[in-house]
Amino acid sequence: MVKKHLKLVLSIAGLFFIFFFGLLLLFTALIGGDGLSFGDKVAVVEIEGVITESNSINKQIKEYGERKDVKAVVVRIDSPGGGVGPSQEIYRELKKISVEKRVVASMGSVAASGGYYVAAAADKIIANPGTITGSIGVIMEFANVEDLLKKIGLKGYVIKSGEYKDIGSPLRNMKEDEKRLIQGVIDDVHEQFINIVAENRKLDIGTVKKLADGRIFSGSQARDMKLVDELGNFQDAIDAAASLANIKGKPFVIYPEKRGVSLWDIVFGDAAGQVLKKLKANYDLMYLFPYSIHSK
Repeated sequence: MVKKHLKLVLSIAGLFFIFFFGLLLLFTALIGGDGLSFGDKVAVVEIEGVITESNSINKQIKEYGERKDVKAVVVRIDSPGGGVGPSQEIYRELKKISVEKRVVASMGSVAASGGYYVAAAADKIIANPGTITGSIGVIMEFANVEDLLKKIGLKGYVIKSGEYKDIGSPLRNMKEDEKRLIQGVIDDVHEQFINIVAENRKLDIGTVKKLADGRIFSGSQARDMKLVDELGNFQDAIDAAASLANIKGKPFVIYPEKRGVSLWDIVFGDAAGQVLKKLKANYDLMYLFPYSIHSK
């Protein structure tokens, strides 16, 4: 008798749980929850600050690319650029998903150099009138502390396997042939940037070269030069992405998950790695606009 009552109670509890869970799914769908909502979606990828790595951003892009319900991606860029390698990797991942999904770039306060390189992958670029963009160029910075070390009585020694192995060393002046060697690398990477802009913006190479001397533009100026398609804010970019993807009505928008930083991360994990990457960033080849501009 007790067993029968127990089975009855468990059965009722099970049915109640299924009913409650079903209501929860329906409610989540109606209010537009990311994973459970019905209909086509626009996903947002955020690129903020100096671009020092691509893994976390490319992981988001790839996940959105694999989702059938995501029809368009808006890349929100608020960055002065950063490392050449990471900028190129993010650009490439965006080009991959642009085969099946529409991609729109939304420029915030700054989307310059590597930030603009990434934006070039988009089907449409939308900027604010006062967005700082452009800065199409490459920079590599070195420091020479030889005289400083002499003043404090220190001398550095380098043992190397080849003539150019210590090129850019802060312990000595750079030789002219070394400057030419580095200039050759920078010119090659600069040419890659120019070709990307010309190809994606459908501009003549000669036209892009005239703009690619590192100068910056406002969003309004960039539109006049066809580096930007339209002037507008983030919501305008969402609406444009939905329109390009033929999404009817107001689209569901998926935002990247915000993740806090734990003590474990700082000591052993991703945060520690990011700090190290930022510390060495000045010694990398950079698509970077090095000055911050703020309106007051």
